[in-house]
Amino acid sequence: MSLPKAFKEIQLEKIDLFKRGKVRDIFDLGENMLMVASDRISAFDVVLPNAIPYKGAVLNSISDYWFKKTIGVIKNHIVTSNVEEFDLPLSAEEMEMLQGRSSLVRKGDMIEVECVVRGYLDGSGWSSYRDTGMLFDIQLPAGLKQGDKLPEPLFTPTTKATSGHDEYINFDQVVNQVGKDVADYIKHKSVELYNMAHEEVLKKGVILADTKFEFTYIDGEIVLADEIFTPDSSRYWDSASYRPGGPQPSFDKQYIRDWLSEQDWDKTPPAPQLPPEVIEKSVEKYLEAYKRVTGSSLV
Repeated sequence: MSLPKAFKEIQLEKIDLFKRGKVRDIFDLGENMLMVASDRISAFDVVLPNAIPYKGAVLNSISDYWFKKTIGVIKNHIVTSNVEEFDLPLSAEEMEMLQGRSSLVRKGDMIEVECVVRGYLDGSGWSSYRDTGMLFDIQLPAGLKQGDKLPEPLFTPTTKATSGHDEYINFDQVVNQVGKDVADYIKHKSVELYNMAHEEVLKKGVILADTKFEFTYIDGEIVLADEIFTPDSSRYWDSASYRPGGPQPSFDKQYIRDWLSEQDWDKTPPAPQLPPEVIEKSVEKYLEAYKRVTGSSLV
C-alpha cells in the first residue's frame, strides 16, 4: 500500500493554535473552535512517535457521519465539517490538509464525565468481572465469558482525567457531581445513542461492543460533543468472527496496543517506533472501520 503523508501536527499560518491534545489540535475562534484530527496515535496514555496516515480523516469523518445520524436523538456542537464553509483565512494547501479531518464547532462548557456504555463484557469491564464477579460495582450473572453480550447495555461512567487513566465512578458519584436531573439525562441519552448505533452497525455485520460520549452545555442546553462512535472511542468487532470466550479481533487501535505489549517497553514515554508493517496494517484497519461503519470508502 502506498501511503500518503501523515499529519502529525496541524499548523495554520494565520490562526494561532489554542490547544494540542493527544489527537486533536484546537484553534480558538471566539464563539467557535476549529477542531482538527491529526494522525497522531496514543496508546497506554502515551502519544507514539509515529503517525498513522488517514487516521485523523477517519476519526473526523466517522464522527461527522454519526453526528448527522443522531441529530434526532440529541443536538450536537457541530457548525459544519465542510471546509468551504469555514470562512477562515486559509491557504489552498491548508484547506486541502483540513478537508475531511476538521470541524467547526460551537464552544461550550464541558460536563466533566466520560459517559461510557458497555453492551459486551471486555476491556477493563472484563478485568473487573474476572476478579470480582461484578462489573465494577454492578452485579452481573455468574459464568459470563470474555466478550459475552450483557443482559442489557450498562452505563459505566468514568472521570475525565487530564493526565493518566480515567477512573470508574458510580452513578451516585455522577449525581453528586452534576445533579440528579443532569445525571439521569446523560445516562438516558448515552444508552439511547448506543442502542441506535448498535442496531444500525449490526445490520452491516459489525458489533459495537462499547463506546463513550462527552456532553457540553451550549446556551444552557446539554448537547453532544467531541467525537462519537469512532474506532478510538468505541470497540468495534466483526460479527462474522465473533466468538465469546476470549479477545475479539477489532477495528480499533487494539492491534497497536497488542504489538506494543509484546515489546520491551514499560508504557512510559518515549514509546518505541512502530515498524512500517504495523503502520500499514493500522491504516488498513482504520480505513476498513470507516467503510464497514458508514458503507462508503474514505479513499
